[in-house]
This record gives sequence, C-alpha cells and structure tokens, in this order.
Amino acid sequence: MPIYEYQCQDCDHRLEALQKLSDAPLQSCPECEQPRLKKLISAAGFRLKGSGWYETDFKTGNKKNLASSGDSGSKSSSNTDGASSAGK
Repeated sequence: MPIYEYQCQDCDHRLEALQKLSDAPLQSCPECEQPRLKKLISAAGFRLKGSGWYETDFKTGNKKNLASSGDSGSKSSSNTDGASSAGK
C-alpha cells in the first residue's frame, strides 16, 4: 500500500497516510478538523533490491564489477580453449 502525504489548506498541518489505491482521499484535518486536506505529490522513497533485480545496482567499488568480471572470466576461458585448439 502506498503512503500518501496530505497538507491542510487552513492550518498547514502535514500528515502521511497509508492507504489502498482504491481508498478515497482523506478530507478532514486531524488538527483543526476542517475538511481542507489536499493530497501532495512527492517522490517515492524506496529502493528496489533483492533477488530478481540487477546485481550491480546498489554496489560500490570492486563489488560493482562482480557481474562483469564473472562474464569476462567465462569468455576468456572459452577463448583460451578455442585458441589452444586452433594452435594444435
């Protein structure tokens, strides 16, 4: 469920609400109890990580090259095999 931000147009009170996509927007301010809440547009605050995402997305330094070094290692071993058979 997404977290929505609201701000009261009367008292400027801000709040966050965990709501379903199908839920109606909140209207009443919990501070001044006026029906003047406005839904704000804000950036999402989450990171996609775990199995199924790119391995290098959130790594730094030498760890970031882990996938490319694994790929080049398998390519170099197949090239070496091909070169040694061509040389015979």
